[in-house]
Amino acid sequence: MDDLEAPESERRPLLALAYRLLGTVADAEDAVQETYARWYRMSPAERAAIVNPAAWLTRVAGRVCLDVLGSARARRETYVGPWLPEPVPHGSAFAGPPHPDPLDRVTLDESVGLALLVVLESLTPAERVAFVLHDVFGVPFAEIAETVGRTPAAVRQLASQGRRRVRAGRSGVADRAQHDAVVRAFLGAAATGEFDRLVRLLDPDVVLRSDAGGKKSAALRPVVGADHVARFVLGIARRNPEAEVALVPAPDGLALLATLDGDADAVFSFVVRGDRIAEVFAVRNPDKLTQWPGSSRSLA
Repeated sequence: MDDLEAPESERRPLLALAYRLLGTVADAEDAVQETYARWYRMSPAERAAIVNPAAWLTRVAGRVCLDVLGSARARRETYVGPWLPEPVPHGSAFAGPPHPDPLDRVTLDESVGLALLVVLESLTPAERVAFVLHDVFGVPFAEIAETVGRTPAAVRQLASQGRRRVRAGRSGVADRAQHDAVVRAFLGAAATGEFDRLVRLLDPDVVLRSDAGGKKSAALRPVVGADHVARFVLGIARRNPEAEVALVPAPDGLALLATLDGDADAVFSFVVRGDRIAEVFAVRNPDKLTQWPGSSRSLA
């Protein structure tokens, strides 16, 4: 295998890295494409001088993603309604383990779901890059320092701050079995229109965020409180009686996929704490449903 072909084996972990850092499939694909473009723009002698192409690609991808993160928040100021990361199905190359070998480093429950990406959104760009590169991909602090333009000591602190925020954001989250049981019960109550039962499944301070990017109808502000969220959910069901809703496996656990005339229309993801739903993420923006059955770019 020559020096042009060798790095292609790193495409999958690079996509997993970029998705964790940027939160959407399109941005992750663009970042990885730019990373490879920088590799191919080098001369054969320059490529031959790189002892570890995989490490080089990882560092460059991190730098590309850091640059994108720096401008992303400004772009989102003009986004219509709440911005949410893009959900992907269970088994997606974007959300899967950083390394295909199960003996390799495995963190963050081996995969990354929408709820975790929402937590990562609370980190600064530098914290996010330092945390993901070190805690998920095992990149040494000295190498990350080259990527973010900080000292190794500063990078260590950034990763530590990111780690604390992630742990705080994921505190009390139910295990997979409990999560799935509550989501099944939620679907049952919503499908039969049982308002009181639905309210009992929701935390009193539950928050529902919906992201349609101005391309479909959605709540432009978060819906807060069990009563309001239950009414909102049942209102969606009444307005869309022709929609088909199915339980689908996602990295977080079960999610709900709503289809209209066979087309993916929405994905509902959940954060369950104890025996109640604490957060609901409803993604309707068609640009963020490309990986689901029924979309034009579906993996199905």
